[in-house]
Amino acid sequence: MMRIGVALHSETTGVSSEANSVDALIGQVEELADAGLHAAWFTQRFDYDATTVAALAAREVPGIDVGTAVVPIYPRHPIALSMQAQTAQAAGHGRFTLGVGMSIKSFVEHAYGITPHPRGRHLREFLAALRDLFESGSVDLVGDTLVARTAMPASVLGARPRVPVLVAAAGDLTLRAAGELADGALPILSGPRTLAEYTVPTLRRYAEAAGRPEPRIAVIVPGVVTADVAGARARAEELIAPYGNIPSYRAALDREGIDNPVDLVAIGDEEMIAKQVAEYFEAGATELIYVQTSIGSAEDERRTWKLLGELAAS
Repeated sequence: MMRIGVALHSETTGVSSEANSVDALIGQVEELADAGLHAAWFTQRFDYDATTVAALAAREVPGIDVGTAVVPIYPRHPIALSMQAQTAQAAGHGRFTLGVGMSIKSFVEHAYGITPHPRGRHLREFLAALRDLFESGSVDLVGDTLVARTAMPASVLGARPRVPVLVAAAGDLTLRAAGELADGALPILSGPRTLAEYTVPTLRRYAEAAGRPEPRIAVIVPGVVTADVAGARARAEELIAPYGNIPSYRAALDREGIDNPVDLVAIGDEEMIAKQVAEYFEAGATELIYVQTSIGSAEDERRTWKLLGELAAS
């Protein structure tokens, strides 16, 4: 059985602008569960709170896992994020995964007026604080970029098993943090060749050296089943092309031998998507998170979910 999920966000296909966003998302989670998908993931943007919606979805829709892919660590504090994540874990009776990422330095500065600390160091201290909070219910960390101290117990009853943490990763810095301090990675813009030759062995090497269990490798994969290949590709280009100028993602694309990141997006018939799914699992993915399933029509998106559900059950 192949674990496959879908990432949802506020730009839901075929949903009226006058609809309730949370109701619409919960409805889509129900559709994913009915289609046989293993997980619904939520992307943090500037509108709804992804962790809160994941908690609500886990509470209202049985039989499907939920998670964030991803929540940026800026401008959040690990104690506050721990409160949210443990609440979501308790609400779903153990079906929540917290995916975090660093975000882009220039974006953090522009949006929040924050000049990020040395990014790698801050990520490691943030993950160390989360690990203490989830494992022991307390933290006492005074780092170079972060202070996190709990004055009283910080465990949420029912938040078991411990909240798993995955880290959005493309290069060595984030893969090392994911392997040493988290439960795995969310590789972004990493094609099958990059995954097999670089991402998977690098992540496993760091996890093994740190005495950590075999890491989860939940690869973020863009694709949609559609007959409107040109239209879907144009919409994908708008969403994904800017990432090709970000150094960490550029390096991942160069490893794959791809100039334009849109070339990683599978756009076509069921056979094309099934081939993409097989390639990623053969390259070492333990699970897939499909994104950009909304770049076609509403019918295309449901068709994509149906196929992915069938592949997940095979």
